[in-house]
Amino acid sequence: MRALLQRVTQVQLSIENELYSEIGSGLLVLLGIEEGDTQDDIDWLVKKVVNLRVFNDASGKMNYSLLDVKGEVMVVSQFTLHANTKKGNRPSYVKAAKPELAIPLYESFIRFIGLAKDGIVKTGKFGADMQISLTNDGPVTIWLDSKQKD
Repeated sequence: MRALLQRVTQVQLSIENELYSEIGSGLLVLLGIEEGDTQDDIDWLVKKVVNLRVFNDASGKMNYSLLDVKGEVMVVSQFTLHANTKKGNRPSYVKAAKPELAIPLYESFIRFIGLAKDGIVKTGKFGADMQISLTNDGPVTIWLDSKQKD
């Protein structure tokens, strides 16, 4: 399971030119689910996301977590995080999980982020063509991969 975290001051997500969800200051989590991912991957990734110290303290050092700053969170599924670009110019997505596996894991990830945080998690719509407008704060962008825990 892969996640691309972006520390943001705001995010707006639209589907078919209609605002679907939005957040203020917090984290945008782009989530890629791979064949073979399990609840263990979710548990590890949720713990990392909510506890990662990527928010600035009064002296400008990244010492605060999402929990510390009571930041908002938006989770958006993104199978392209599992793109393989080793051969040719067209990415291959064979490692990305099929919807019958990915949807339950995506929903579980959202549920567990909500339990670890304050219950409020904004999302995109799985499989939809989404447009995301955001202000990356810093910029701070962090890559997490549950298969690379060590």
